[in-house]
Amino acid sequence: MWPQRVTATVDLSALRHNLQRVREYAPASRVMGALKADAYGHGMVAVARALDDGLDAYAVACLEEAEAIRAAGCRTPCVLLEGPLHPQEIETIAARGEPVVLHADWQLQALRTLRCATPLPVWIKLDTGMNRLGFRPDQARRLAQAVSANPALKLLGWMTHLANADAAESAGTQAQLTRFFAATDGLPGARTIANSAGLMAYPQARVDWVRPGIMLYGASPLEGHTASQDGLLPTMRVESRLIAMRDVPAGEAVGYGSEWVCAEPTRVGVIAMGYGDGYPRHARSGTPVQVRGQTVALIGRVSMDMITVDLRNCPQAQVGDTAVLWGGGLPVESVAEHAGTIAYDLFCGLTNRVHYHYESET
Repeated sequence: MWPQRVTATVDLSALRHNLQRVREYAPASRVMGALKADAYGHGMVAVARALDDGLDAYAVACLEEAEAIRAAGCRTPCVLLEGPLHPQEIETIAARGEPVVLHADWQLQALRTLRCATPLPVWIKLDTGMNRLGFRPDQARRLAQAVSANPALKLLGWMTHLANADAAESAGTQAQLTRFFAATDGLPGARTIANSAGLMAYPQARVDWVRPGIMLYGASPLEGHTASQDGLLPTMRVESRLIAMRDVPAGEAVGYGSEWVCAEPTRVGVIAMGYGDGYPRHARSGTPVQVRGQTVALIGRVSMDMITVDLRNCPQAQVGDTAVLWGGGLPVESVAEHAGTIAYDLFCGLTNRVHYHYESET
């Protein structure tokens, strides 16, 4: 079998370490781990199996994701964060018994005629300032009454989502917390507020449940931080290889658009990964890549299948050498910053040309 062109190696022991960090931040909270979007590009089934005995619930976006986790034999409840997406889904969701998040009146209306042997567990989402999904906070008491009046429903609790928790001491976040606590004061059910940034930066958001996502996958959710600063371990290492080298004279350009011009004679390396594999096309010259453990710089435009790098400070490089695009000693946060994006985008953007491998100490 020939070598694989681009690989993503996922360290499941690092994943479990990061879950332990969640528990250290919020020891009194139950944990709903975000496995939506194929576990942020890490492989939903593999991650679900690795964490099935460590999480109290999985958070997924839709019924299809929950069904894939169930088919893999995992028994941890799957919370459908967007609730039923269409009235036609309701009977199937009720038959599965998966907890759902309700965020709109049409969902409540569609559930009025639900008939099921066991009440469907529901979370109610309040929009405290994200202005995306959720009921107005002043509707909380009406909603509690509507759910309690429907014998087909069982209220689990109340949810909101923080818009600016990645910024420390955000006035907007403080306002959201105040609105949420005021709206749910005295109402039955559990509370859940904190995503990764919220549970790390805002102790008052560590309530009955927390909902970590990106920190499970070994990237910091906080502005200007890297995983190592927050005691997290990178879970994904993306690698390819150096497939060509050439010496380019001073004054010659490299790549599409001839945007990067050699100021002096330059040894240029070609690495077999491009936007067709999920490397960000908008990554700018200077984005770090590692060859033989040495940090080198991306130069020129990203192509569909290749990138080019400046090898002047890695004279020992040879065709066939491993190139690390992120992970290991190359923080994904640094690559994301140079590409004008976030770690979530890099993780989720890997395409089906990338081969996944899973490592674990157990």
